[in-house]
Amino acid sequence: MRISEASRVSGVSARSLRHYEDEGLIVPGRFSNGFRDYCQSTIDRVLVIRSLLESGLPVRLIRELLPRLTDGSEAGTDAVCSEFLHEVQSYRDRLAARIAVLSDQQAALDAYLRETRRTDL
Repeated sequence: MRISEASRVSGVSARSLRHYEDEGLIVPGRFSNGFRDYCQSTIDRVLVIRSLLESGLPVRLIRELLPRLTDGSEAGTDAVCSEFLHEVQSYRDRLAARIAVLSDQQAALDAYLRETRRTDL
């Protein structure tokens, strides 16, 4: 299917599909005229990518591990899943640390605003 149909079927914009290709996340086929040709397996992969991106995972992590998760072979699946889960946990931990810092900064600003409002009265 062409990019417009792939976009409609997947719910992902044509621009995003091109971006996924540029990032090496998908490799659509090509028609003889050079237009992209998206098969169902590529659409399925796009849906996985979209889900992972919506979960907050960075493209780097998706690019690194997605081929091993979706190559269709069962060999080493447990190791890949374990490695992937470790990477996801690590990313989540870094995100939690950033959230803690931002929460502390927000609390400091709230305290400052409370103090400022009290002295203005």
